[in-house]
Amino acid sequence: MQNRRATNRRDLENDKRSTDLQHQYWLDYFNAGDSWRLFRIMAEFVEGFDTLSGVHGPAVSFFGSARTQPDDPYYRLTVAIAAELSRLGYSIVTGGGPGIMEAANKGAAESGGNSIGLNINLPFEQEPNPFANIPLSFKYFFVRKVMFVKYAMAFICMPGGFGTLDEVFEAITLIQTRRIKPFPIILVGSDFWNGLIDWINERLLATGNISKNDLLIFQVMDDPEEVVAFIKRTIVV
Repeated sequence: MQNRRATNRRDLENDKRSTDLQHQYWLDYFNAGDSWRLFRIMAEFVEGFDTLSGVHGPAVSFFGSARTQPDDPYYRLTVAIAAELSRLGYSIVTGGGPGIMEAANKGAAESGGNSIGLNINLPFEQEPNPFANIPLSFKYFFVRKVMFVKYAMAFICMPGGFGTLDEVFEAITLIQTRRIKPFPIILVGSDFWNGLIDWINERLLATGNISKNDLLIFQVMDDPEEVVAFIKRTIVV
């Protein structure tokens, strides 16, 4: 009986050690995976910095929905604004995908300017558009966002979804918290943005969660000529 108990105890201890070793291997595997992932992240930073640092002159980033179709008025408006800015010597930066991004790249390409596309690898919706003559591809959103903020001197934000709002509010937050110098953020399309602006005033400003000066970080415009004139006035080529 004692021998059987001793054997059972040894078996349990061996099983525990075996389980502990398996857990150790799992942790080591995940740690190693995270460590190796850093090299991919660094590679994306290096490629982005090396490519975009060679682009001369100021750049303007366009944001908006990937689902906007070519027959949409905002698509045509984006083409027109990007084409005029490109003609004036500004490089155009987009997320490299379809919709508004494609429209901005198209306007820049048709004007013979720098048409930069910072594409993101997604399981749906995001295929590189054919109008970016300086294309880059990213796996990590945060690396891609750094490229937008570091190399663009203005943001032009057309109607879009969660991704557009994410990019808009991150830029606003960085300026509000003085992590970056202020730069123009233009929301194009009052019919689209005014509901959000009203909510900001009624919910954020009224409750003291933001200050009145925070509303000066961005502008709402409709006229493409006004958008171009504002960029020309604030960012000299």
